[in-house]
Amino acid sequence: MDNILKKRRMYLFLIVLIVGAHTGFQGWRTLLNNFAVDVGGLNGLDIGIVQSVREIPGFLALLAIYVIMIVREHKLAALSVAVLGVGVALTGFMPTTTGIIFTTLIMSFGFHYFETMNQSLTLQYFSHTEAPLVMGRLRSISALTNIVVGGAIYLMVKHMGYTEMFAILGAVAVVCGLWALTRDPSAEGLPLQRKKMVFKKKYWLFYALTFMSGARRQIFVGFAVFLLVEKFDYTVQAITILFVINNVINYFINPLIGKAVNRFGERTLLSLEYSSLTLVFIGYAFTENALMAGALYVVDNIFFNFAMSIRTFYQKIADPRDIASGMAVGFTINHIAAVFIPAAGGLLWITNYRAVFLGAVGMCIISLTLSQLITGQLRLAKSTS
Repeated sequence: MDNILKKRRMYLFLIVLIVGAHTGFQGWRTLLNNFAVDVGGLNGLDIGIVQSVREIPGFLALLAIYVIMIVREHKLAALSVAVLGVGVALTGFMPTTTGIIFTTLIMSFGFHYFETMNQSLTLQYFSHTEAPLVMGRLRSISALTNIVVGGAIYLMVKHMGYTEMFAILGAVAVVCGLWALTRDPSAEGLPLQRKKMVFKKKYWLFYALTFMSGARRQIFVGFAVFLLVEKFDYTVQAITILFVINNVINYFINPLIGKAVNRFGERTLLSLEYSSLTLVFIGYAFTENALMAGALYVVDNIFFNFAMSIRTFYQKIADPRDIASGMAVGFTINHIAAVFIPAAGGLLWITNYRAVFLGAVGMCIISLTLSQLITGQLRLAKSTS
């Protein structure tokens, strides 16, 4: 019973931080493209540069291993959410390319270090069968938070400017982070984590899938919404409605994805994800219909959630002492391509935006091929354990 209560304490701790982090990040994400175009006057290349800069902290996530030598993991998670909030709150005060890059860096350091700690704590505190369910539930809570944020923005945009909206949404994240700094949800008896970089040959497939996921994700995050705004003239209200639709679906579907991981396995879910996203990116490249583009974004967002299977796959093949290091290394690998793909995509966008999405099609095919090796890796890990 004591173990259950300790797990529950960590679960509630993560819920509060997820609410704070996603209030800030979803607000930033919803407002940024319109803010950048309407107020900052940024073009496709500028947006690509901002998105590349946003991924630099993710690339540096491996440094979290050294930070937890002096700051406990749950404390770093809380502090990261507060930093995220500060970055979001400052965004509206700096409506230039340089200003947006600066505030994006602050926000992104908070977001990526929180996500690293969030994933590490989840995989440490919950078993192989519990972790997919907990991840699904936490992502469902993220979706619910995003729905509330979307509704709030839809109302606020009628009465406030960008500066006030960014400030309010960032403040919520700061308050949640500061609250969490006063709590200690940790438990004794867990495997001590190796506080150094751990690279092992047996984790190569996790590294490869993570790298491809990060590369492909940048097209989704950096250019899918920009396509809707620039090519199809989606307004802040339209983007907000689209995000709300996404998150209503995600609220119900994420717990089911967690259950599906346990029932069907990681290979099946990832194969379905990559096959479907191949068609989605082809659609982005060639559709001329605004409603179809929005529908593709909804489908894209649903399959984006299947990526949790990569982390649960790692949990099953990893030494329990490598979880924290694995999540930090995984975040860095995830962001290697992310540092240069948005900027390169911005250059391609200027000449032919379709090339950006067709490049993502190639990434999906490579990921689909790699995912077929998962079953063999799980058998190998089981036979050597």
